[in-house]
Amino acid sequence: MDIEVKGDIISDDYAWIYDWLGYNYASPSKIINQIKEANGEELNIKVNSPGGDVFAASDIYTELRNYKGNVNINITGLAASAASVISMARHSSMSPTAQLMVHNVSSYASGDYRDMDHMSEVLKNANNTIANAYMCKSGMSREQALEIMNNETWLT
Repeated sequence: MDIEVKGDIISDDYAWIYDWLGYNYASPSKIINQIKEANGEELNIKVNSPGGDVFAASDIYTELRNYKGNVNINITGLAASAASVISMARHSSMSPTAQLMVHNVSSYASGDYRDMDHMSEVLKNANNTIANAYMCKSGMSREQALEIMNNETWLT
């Protein structure tokens, strides 16, 4: 079964907006429903996404990791940011013209210095969590994973 991770990776809460506008997107329920329909059949995941919501990507990543059948992930264009996390879930390949980009988790915040300190800790924790996906896939150390994230690394 072919499944496309195309467009922004979004929370299920925003899917209706993307549907209404006719935009491509990947959300946990959209992808997970397709995975469940496959019922153990081999999955071919085609990734071409600029990324998006890291928690939505984590949900999709986990579902792909736990899938009982074979999963092939093919990066056909771009697997940036949160899409790179999904691409780490199982066996993956890249088109000769594709790119993969990893970077630190980012967010927006408002408030006083305490809110900013809190958000800084949230982002650091999220970075450590996402680094796990890169470590599991590549065998690199946590320090190496965090370094490529700190450097906003582009791979071909």
